[in-house]
Amino acid sequence: QVQLVESGGGLVQAGGSLRLSCVASGRTMSSYRVGWFRRAPGKEREFVAGIRWSDGTTSYADSVKGRFSISRDNAKNTVYLQMNSLKPEDTAVYSCAAGSAGITATIGQMYPYWGQGIQVTVSS
Repeated sequence: QVQLVESGGGLVQAGGSLRLSCVASGRTMSSYRVGWFRRAPGKEREFVAGIRWSDGTTSYADSVKGRFSISRDNAKNTVYLQMNSLKPEDTAVYSCAAGSAGITATIGQMYPYWGQGIQVTVSS
């Protein structure tokens, strides 16, 4: 079992920045990948960014490329999502998820472990 706990959400003005954290526990993460997903009101859950723990390979949704950055800290067993140049359309509940390193990063259903989610609100 992998337990995931997110933090760092909140309210920010458009153009501002936030950093989300996802602390993992329960397993050694070297054989996993971690993804960030978001769900806006009335919309489907969507992939935001992902990282393969073993080698740090990253992937991003087109909507956040150049603005968001995902990274991991091995010592702290933590994955970060740095969000810059935030837009009102980034408003959503953000969740981190963990799954086997071999899964397709963008498909939420392939991740068996999920955090509780955290609200990010960007005001215009």
